[in-house]
Amino acid sequence: MGDYMSSDGEYYYDDYEDDNGDCCDDDDGDDSLVGFQALEPELLSAYANLPSIKVITKESLLAAQKEDLHRVMDLLSLKEHHARTLLIHYGWDVDKVLAVLVEYDKDKLFAAAGVQVLDDHALFSYQSSSSTFMCNICYDDVSGNMLTVMDCGHYFCNDCWTEHFLVKINGGQSRRIRCMAHKCNAVCDEEKIRQLVSRRDPNLSEKFDRFLLESYIEDNRRVKWCPSVPHCGNALRIEDDELCEVECPCGMQFCFSCLSEAHSPCSCLMWELWSKKCHDESETVNWITINTKPCPKCRKPVEKNGGCNHVSCFCGQSFCWLCGGATGKEHTNTSIAGHSCGRYKDDNEKKRVLAKHYLERYIHYHNRYKAHIDSFKLESKLKESIMEKINILEENLSTSKDFSWIINGLYRLFRSRRILSYSYAFAYYMFGDDLFKDEMSKTERKMKQNLFEDQQQQFEANVEKLSSILEEKFDNYSENDILSFRMRIIALSVTTDNLCRNLYEYIETDLLGSLQRTVQRIAPYRSKGVEKASS
Repeated sequence: MGDYMSSDGEYYYDDYEDDNGDCCDDDDGDDSLVGFQALEPELLSAYANLPSIKVITKESLLAAQKEDLHRVMDLLSLKEHHARTLLIHYGWDVDKVLAVLVEYDKDKLFAAAGVQVLDDHALFSYQSSSSTFMCNICYDDVSGNMLTVMDCGHYFCNDCWTEHFLVKINGGQSRRIRCMAHKCNAVCDEEKIRQLVSRRDPNLSEKFDRFLLESYIEDNRRVKWCPSVPHCGNALRIEDDELCEVECPCGMQFCFSCLSEAHSPCSCLMWELWSKKCHDESETVNWITINTKPCPKCRKPVEKNGGCNHVSCFCGQSFCWLCGGATGKEHTNTSIAGHSCGRYKDDNEKKRVLAKHYLERYIHYHNRYKAHIDSFKLESKLKESIMEKINILEENLSTSKDFSWIINGLYRLFRSRRILSYSYAFAYYMFGDDLFKDEMSKTERKMKQNLFEDQQQQFEANVEKLSSILEEKFDNYSENDILSFRMRIIALSVTTDNLCRNLYEYIETDLLGSLQRTVQRIAPYRSKGVEKASS
């Protein structure tokens, strides 16, 4: 594709690079109250893939595990089950195994993981003997061929070993089954476990093998299952920082750290709280606090539906709306017989005012958050109409047939709309009292909030401009008008990208980066959006 000059003198490439110089792609999702994930993933992604995130299918899982096993086996001259024990202990992180080996030594590396390597002759001397031995678990005398010796040198009868293994596997502890001997930290040989268990229960032996295989994902911080529902069967492996957002080939986009939908610029904690707040009844409770009073008899909330301050509950109890106190039924428009409540109750009034403030603040941020999700849903229909307009232009124009700049502008709109929506959830917690009340003074918070909102509003204004331009009926434009239209799209796309990047930098450096008592991190900004995994 070609390259074009933007309005500020910089080149704009159709397939441009992100901040790290990597050609990357884009995507994001959820159409629920909490996001865009349910929408068509293609609307948020472009085309290029990066090899830094790889797909592990059920078929390729064994090969991926074997690759890491053989690296450790070759490096340390170990058997496969010893290498697996090491890698499970260190989270399948080969680099960490090497780091511990360099910092300490092989003995300490093995001891921490429960790996003990003894001479094969010592291990088989018991089993080759014709003598009988006493099992220290059941205290029965058994012949050498009826007992099993583990790498640590401890031996017990096969029946006791088998019962031990069955209990551990059924209890979900099959990845690191330790020796039964008192204070022995050694992990049992998986092949011996498999042999003994298969004689008693072949199905459980298969379950044991499956647990060992899946430990490559369950215990590996760089590999995680795709959280799609229903599950697509894929896992994704990353090479770098686990704080990133990824897209599975099934179209599911998620935060690799918390497995929620992609949610930057919110941190994982912010998104967890916001999602819960959007779905639970916390704001319903606030509304009840503001708009109802509890009946003094049955304590059920009562809403006032008239102008008179004498209120009657369904239970028959009358009470004063002003103070909540029980009264008789006799009253006029100005007074209640035998009742007076002119004294000001400071605590109750403060609680009501505070509850009203919190509710109004939440409504402010949620309405804007939801408005951008709704805008995205409407804009998602643009893709089809834009492709139709491009087809018309290709038939009518005699010059360039390359209209990729329009598609780039459309994807820029989708990405920006998602980020803009989540920026309101971020602001709700960043400048509220839930998380960082003691991190900033009121003056500092107000100043930072003003700077954030200035950038947010500039970004928002450009997103709306880009949306408006893309809705134009450009299929009727002349060639000169198309050239002008192209420059407007490119210039606005570059400006929107820069404003979004600046907003991220301000969040990472001046807001989250300045926190002293808590650590909050967000997935880094990627100009082309969520990164796709490749096979």
